[in-house]
Amino acid sequence: MPMSTTSAAKGTVLNFNLSPADIERRAETLVAQGKKVQDGVAAQTNPTFANVIVPLATRQNEQDADYSVVTFLQNVSTDKDVRDASMAAEEKLDAFEIESMMREDVYKAVRAVFDNKSEVANLGPEDRRLVEKMELVFRRHGLALDKEKRENLGKIRMRLSELAIKFSRNINEGDGRAVLTRDELEGLPSDFFEGRTTEVVDGQEGFVVTTKYPDILPVMRLAKREETRERMFVVEGQRCPENIPILQEAVALRLEAAQLLGYKTHAEFVLEENMAKAPGPVLEFENDLRARLNVLADKEIEEIEALKKADKQAAGKPFTGLYGWDYRYYTNLVKEQKHNINDEEVKQYFPVKEATRSILDIYQNMLSLRFVKIDNPPVWHADVEMYEVWEATEEKFVGHFYLDLFPREGKYNHAAVWPIRAGFDRPDGSREYPVAAMVANFPKPTLSAPALLTHDDATTLLHELGHVFHGICSVTKWALFHGTRTERDFVEAPSQMLENWSWEPSVLQKFAVHHQTGEPIPEALVKRLVAAKNEGAGLFNLRQLFFGLYDMGIHNTADGKVDIKELYNELYEDIARFKNGPHDTWGIATIGHMMGGYDAGYYGYMWSQVFSADMYASRFVKDGVFSPQTGLDYRYEILRPGSSRDAMDSLIKFMGRKPNNRAFLKSIGLNDTSNL
Repeated sequence: MPMSTTSAAKGTVLNFNLSPADIERRAETLVAQGKKVQDGVAAQTNPTFANVIVPLATRQNEQDADYSVVTFLQNVSTDKDVRDASMAAEEKLDAFEIESMMREDVYKAVRAVFDNKSEVANLGPEDRRLVEKMELVFRRHGLALDKEKRENLGKIRMRLSELAIKFSRNINEGDGRAVLTRDELEGLPSDFFEGRTTEVVDGQEGFVVTTKYPDILPVMRLAKREETRERMFVVEGQRCPENIPILQEAVALRLEAAQLLGYKTHAEFVLEENMAKAPGPVLEFENDLRARLNVLADKEIEEIEALKKADKQAAGKPFTGLYGWDYRYYTNLVKEQKHNINDEEVKQYFPVKEATRSILDIYQNMLSLRFVKIDNPPVWHADVEMYEVWEATEEKFVGHFYLDLFPREGKYNHAAVWPIRAGFDRPDGSREYPVAAMVANFPKPTLSAPALLTHDDATTLLHELGHVFHGICSVTKWALFHGTRTERDFVEAPSQMLENWSWEPSVLQKFAVHHQTGEPIPEALVKRLVAAKNEGAGLFNLRQLFFGLYDMGIHNTADGKVDIKELYNELYEDIARFKNGPHDTWGIATIGHMMGGYDAGYYGYMWSQVFSADMYASRFVKDGVFSPQTGLDYRYEILRPGSSRDAMDSLIKFMGRKPNNRAFLKSIGLNDTSNL
């Protein structure tokens, strides 16, 4: 990819270098501007699309980026004062948005336009959809309720916003840690210890191991001593106890809000806007898939039990069952023994710098784009890279994105993408360009080796960049419909579809190169890697189903009588099929999805795989993974529309038919192709 010495990025380059005072002022300005627009709309005596809907939607277009920047910094800034100011700003802005959605005078104006069927009928498809969506959003915020119920609903929404921000902050700042000796960490590769902080405990030097992904995942996968894995399982499972009462309260408040609006359960309220439409199809999908997966998992459990029993017998200890801390270790061991796959060998071919560059090349070619990395970019941390995006065949700017790939203190703990700015049409006909930021926690470089990715990490990189380019390639008139703002149970499908590239031999040999020799990954290793793709698929997917069924368990209840901690531990053993052990743990306290917008929506990760597998098999496998036309069709029919049309319409446009589940079942190792 070409490099530029100075940024020539088109559109407004965003400023992330904000002080706490800057953040506070910007939040106050956003509130004042928003109130001014709403007052103007409410004062209209003859409400029309032009004087009611357009000002409200234009405000979202123009304020989107400022809102995103001031609230995004809590996840990435190294300055705690900035993080705290960002959280305070989010509370202030969320409170204003909730108040805004409770304004009866504004809703009356919106409703008047909505009821003017002749005017709405003459609008273009996206404008008409905007009117319908805006009216529905107000109604779902209680504007059809009487004043007392409406005010009560507003208070509930305010409290839920406060709880969500606290929950997230506790996870970001609540890392667990243990100090473990070299003997206790037997099985870990030498680069795990390079540059690692040490401490002396009880006269013995040990290594500090945290619950950040680059620390805990290798330990859970490779540490030979069960006691070590058990200890880290407990450290992780006992993080953030303060989040248990937060989530418990949130579950009760969500139910109260849903019932005020006339829904039986919170899940019923949420799913109304999704592709699933109601809890029934979700539960049917999950329970049927669970039965199918248990057949695979029975065989996998047998293999794992045999390995652990042999280990226990060799150590002269009794076998007491399989526990949560055994899952990653023994599934990895099975993969190594059956397929001769060693993650340490594989990751030598995935240096972060080269893998990122090669994966970006794949996206460039697939989507007919050109990326330019910016030297000395205006970013929030020295680790962050910034890229411009241009059309490959013409001098036409598309947008820009940021990559923040390595862990640091106070940073968001997982991998995710923030759609910082939506692209939109300005009133004068010019265009504002989209911006997205990918945040991850991949292993850092060591003294003897560059940052190296596992194959799972490389798959994550492909997946998250899929979200980036969903935002970058989307072209809509209104920010409300831009990029990943699709139905919640479709939003993962475009990125999941792109994970398939990490299993394609022809693709792997393009981007997997040895960090020392520069040699491409050997064909024999690729074959072993691909052969192992569905090893452990039963247990892996049951784990995903566990989260989905737990989510429905706490959100599809009509009486609210659910103990969130007890249900989590009970379902973990029942569905994921591993014991929790004798320790008091509360793993749900660090599952950010439950307070981060995936409530009653976690099922979507597997639901959307039906679509992702079908898209991949029906077009990319059939036409060739490097087919330029298929890549362009994907860009224009799946990514470009965002939610300016229904996801089902986009799928039909791309595939030429409605989706089915055959490719999905095959992709997870189930040969039965009868419909779910």
